[in-house]
Amino acid sequence: MNKIISTKDILLDAVKNRYAVPAFNIHNLETIQVVVETAAEMRSPVILAGTPSTIAYAGGEYIVAIAEAAAAMYDIPIAIHLDHFEKPEEIKKYLDMGFKSCMIDASHHVFEENISITKGVVDYAHKLGGTVEAELGRLGGQEDDLVVDEKNAAYTDPESAVEFVKQTGIDSLAVAIGTAHGLYKGELKLDFERLKRIRELVDIPLVLHGASDVPDDMVRRAIEYGINKVNVATDLKIPFAAAVKKYFIENPEANDPRKYMTPGKAAMKEVVKHKIQVCGSANRV
Repeated sequence: MNKIISTKDILLDAVKNRYAVPAFNIHNLETIQVVVETAAEMRSPVILAGTPSTIAYAGGEYIVAIAEAAAAMYDIPIAIHLDHFEKPEEIKKYLDMGFKSCMIDASHHVFEENISITKGVVDYAHKLGGTVEAELGRLGGQEDDLVVDEKNAAYTDPESAVEFVKQTGIDSLAVAIGTAHGLYKGELKLDFERLKRIRELVDIPLVLHGASDVPDDMVRRAIEYGINKVNVATDLKIPFAAAVKKYFIENPEANDPRKYMTPGKAAMKEVVKHKIQVCGSANRV
């Protein structure tokens, strides 16, 4: 029987074959169903990501159980990932619970403290066979309850990235090259030259956060230059919510979750299919 796995082998294959694996932010049974069923149809590895408030809302035990059921049903690589967790003690609790992949976000700390906090999580996760992602530099915008204004957003320094990876032992690195969480304000400009330099210096998988609302050609170019994991959240929530709202407008007396959730799932499915195509992860398993 297949089981949920860490992101290690999933992302190392992406590095080797120069594509990216989408990490979709999920919230409940329905969103997990959509993501996994679509990934299975397209023969794509997939990462189910949950922010701290999502895991608190849904319950870590439920997420693990649903993901394990999905892994048993479908013969594709499935990982569940703790996204943008800032508290090491929370990460350790969920790793003990069955999560195999995590992101410790200590990017708001000074460089040395970011290293220290991150290394502590790496040491714990690796003992359990888990993988760790960390961030160097800060993305602007809002991810869950974490808000970073534009003046505090900072790009990833390539030389610092080398030292950071060496001292922490992380398995993947989230880079700040101009993306932002949520929807964009104004013209989007990504620093591809910075990304190319980081890829030249760092050999572990690189992660693009804030990929929702980024034009497809920019995402493909980022993958070409070395991105191996692409995070998608806002682009999933908006069409799901819009379809459910539309259903209630057309059916004001509706009260059956099976009925009003279905159009939301259908709308989300189209986005998942598109993101898998953009990432180039289809038919990789």
